[in-house]
Amino acid sequence: MTTIQINLPDQLAEDAKQAGLLSAELLENWLRQQLRERRADQLFSAMDRMSAVDDPAVISPEAVAEEIAAMRAERRARSGY
Repeated sequence: MTTIQINLPDQLAEDAKQAGLLSAELLENWLRQQLRERRADQLFSAMDRMSAVDDPAVISPEAVAEEIAAMRAERRARSGY
C-alpha cells in the first residue's frame, strides 16, 4: 500500500476532515471513479477522432493478396533469399 501526502489550505483540510471526506476508503473510491470517468472520456474522444476520418477506399481481397505478395517479394529480395 502506498502513502500519499498532499498539501491543502488549512481551512479546506479542516472542513474536509470534519465532513469525513479524508477517509482512505472515500478517497480510494473517488480516485477509482475519476479513473473510470477519464478512461471513458478518452474512449469517446478516440471514437470522435475515428469518426472524423474519411472512410478508406474498399480494397478487394485480390488486391490485398497482391499487395502482400509484393511486400513479401520485396522483403525476400532485400534479405537475399
